[in-house]
Amino acid sequence: MINKLISESAKVFPSGATIGILGGGQLGRMMTLSGTAMGYRFITLEPTENSPCGQVARQIVAGYDDQNAARQLAEECDVITYEFENVDAEVAALLENEAYVPQGSRLLYTTQHRLREKRAIEAAGVPVAPYREITSAEDMSAAVEALGVPCVLKTVTGGYDGKGQRVIRDREAALEAYEELASLGTELVLEQFVAFNCEISVIAARNPQGEIRTFPPAENVHVNNILHTSVVPARVSSELQLEAQQLAAKIAESMGAVGLLAVEMFVTRDGQLYVNELAPRPHNSGHYTMEACSTSQFEQHVRAICGLPLADTCLLSPVVMVNVLGEHIEAVIDRFAKKDSDADELGIVPKLHLYGKAEAKTGRKMGHINLLCHDVQHALDWIDKTNIWRNE
Repeated sequence: MINKLISESAKVFPSGATIGILGGGQLGRMMTLSGTAMGYRFITLEPTENSPCGQVARQIVAGYDDQNAARQLAEECDVITYEFENVDAEVAALLENEAYVPQGSRLLYTTQHRLREKRAIEAAGVPVAPYREITSAEDMSAAVEALGVPCVLKTVTGGYDGKGQRVIRDREAALEAYEELASLGTELVLEQFVAFNCEISVIAARNPQGEIRTFPPAENVHVNNILHTSVVPARVSSELQLEAQQLAAKIAESMGAVGLLAVEMFVTRDGQLYVNELAPRPHNSGHYTMEACSTSQFEQHVRAICGLPLADTCLLSPVVMVNVLGEHIEAVIDRFAKKDSDADELGIVPKLHLYGKAEAKTGRKMGHINLLCHDVQHALDWIDKTNIWRNE
């Protein structure tokens, strides 16, 4: 899907330019691998030596709040991007003043804070689940009464993969959940629990000229609040898929996004869409694009931040992406060292991506597998047959 509103003032950085990345994790690694093939050079700023991104790009080893290191990054790069949201505010301001950061700090400021994010989504004319700002125990009691149970209490900053949130299933548990999260010293928001059939996400890309393209929606399944699988095409109607892409494009346009914007949504039982969260960067649920689409999310992000025309996002093959966590890594490596008769029998092509992380921990994302197939059920059958994810 494509939407165009072209401005002539945007900067364009062709192949050969140097791109700086704040963050040295797997998203930066895959961005670098994709962008290097396009002729770009990369430098990452990351405090951990030999980071996943630092293994494939030059690395400045420094903290994210190190302003001298940020200035060095600014001096040596033509364009600067980020692979995670929690960028130090002073560093973000410094880079915006002294370098070219096409994503800017405004979108970061909005998406770092759940209440600001929800208000921005609503301002775009897109629905979110009913919510209330919580600043006191009295607010909490009134909000639970208004929204009902179950509901979800969340910190407005810092939460990911289920951290910083509590599901409240009865009114008696509300005060305990409030006291627990309020002790973290951050603002809180209470969200009405949406009875949904499934969760989907759309990756939208927008360049500085205003061109927008969206990738096909992924249907996402989470286990222990961590993404387990993304199924594409999502098993919802074609009309709903188109509506989801239109909503994602609408938000990207309204917020003036540059680069990628991942838009996570609930699909309710009566076919309504509610936006849940945004992420202004490449996203785990977009990893399927690496083999299954004519352009990957990482190439599209590089194109967008460098002011290039955005590329086609056509789905070339049905696909299921499955995450490889620390508890899966040994079995996955062992399986890929042997002939896979299950894949042959089911007619699927597994593509393994490992992130180069030094230590495997339970729940830690170590890689993913894209399962190219003719029928997504065959890919889901392969996941079951391996027994690697038997407890998921």
